[in-house]
Amino acid sequence: MDKSDRVLARVSRSEMERRWKLVRDRMRERSIEALIFQANGDSILGGPVRWITGFPVGAYMQVVLFPADDLMTIIQHGGIGERRRLCGDEPDHPGVGEVINTAAFYSAQFTHDYEARIVLDEVRRRGWRRIGLVRAGQWPHGFASGLIEGLAGRAELVDEGEFIERCKAIKSPEEREILRQTCAMQDEVFARVIRQIHPGMRDVEVSSLARHEGNRIGSDGEGVLLVASARFGEPAMHGPHHFQGRTIQPGDTLNILIENNSGQGYYAEISRNVVFGKAPSELVDGLELAKAAQENTLRRLKPGASCAEIYAAHREFLQSKHQPPELRLYCHGQGYDLVERPLIRDDETMTLERDMFVACHPPYISSNVVAVLCDNYFVEADGPSECVHKTPKKIFEL
Repeated sequence: MDKSDRVLARVSRSEMERRWKLVRDRMRERSIEALIFQANGDSILGGPVRWITGFPVGAYMQVVLFPADDLMTIIQHGGIGERRRLCGDEPDHPGVGEVINTAAFYSAQFTHDYEARIVLDEVRRRGWRRIGLVRAGQWPHGFASGLIEGLAGRAELVDEGEFIERCKAIKSPEEREILRQTCAMQDEVFARVIRQIHPGMRDVEVSSLARHEGNRIGSDGEGVLLVASARFGEPAMHGPHHFQGRTIQPGDTLNILIENNSGQGYYAEISRNVVFGKAPSELVDGLELAKAAQENTLRRLKPGASCAEIYAAHREFLQSKHQPPELRLYCHGQGYDLVERPLIRDDETMTLERDMFVACHPPYISSNVVAVLCDNYFVEADGPSECVHKTPKKIFEL
């Protein structure tokens, strides 16, 4: 098998060049000699690393050194001291000049600063004096403290996380097409699942079926897939995977969430209710309220809109319908992170911009039922796009 055949689906080289130019232009404006990216092996919230490299993070920590005038250096898990020189054109490591391996484990405390030591050696060798940090608040303590203490008095550190978050949030034409394909994949997964499920299955069997079908038609295999079933009078609330042991019975309602990623690593999400029988009237009415709440938010998704003001309008809508305030995150950006900015709530400082990709999922929750509705939209010049998911916004009665 040719080496290129082993490479997972990913964005084009021209898309990667677009990102690198955005970042390097900013670095030159700010006299920053290098950026440091880090991901903890978290496949659903490790987006900046995949955005700058184009490939998955993997199960262990990965550190990216992104110079203003040179190829990237990747520090990743492997044999201690192993180093590979690359030319930047390898299909599995575009834009990378060197890969340095180490073997650190969160379960072995004495290894917690191993990656930081390598970074410090590279900083000293290259003589960098002004370095940008990306999403440093997410860094593990051992890495962050070892790095910051080691750089004290040697280099000035500046926070570039906000800039990278905004770059990630605004999707290019290529990214928009990938996200449309991601939503189409999830629509097909949902259609395949409801053709195959039946009473007698456990919730976890249904979510496992959704994951399997997603993997068959192009998902990268990562993400959140949850199913909750309940009798009428017991709301079907999602919980962690280990709470998916219930056996589905005739007449039950199901809350199905499909939030897997594409082969290129992009996330979208869809959620619908399924009933084995006739939908209870409260569930039908609850879905109509969820639709109205979703529409109340969608018509405010315009370039320049304040997330805090949209959230305030949502709270006012719920109050007008005698519903409790929304305390969970009900609307947010998506992309390489399953949840990325902007967040539609009162503490978000980022305003909406054209070509952002947003998930909107206000629920109706009572002591009897949970009505769910989750879909994705692009922010366009005059408001939201048409719903990117094409699955009907209805209760599926099987």
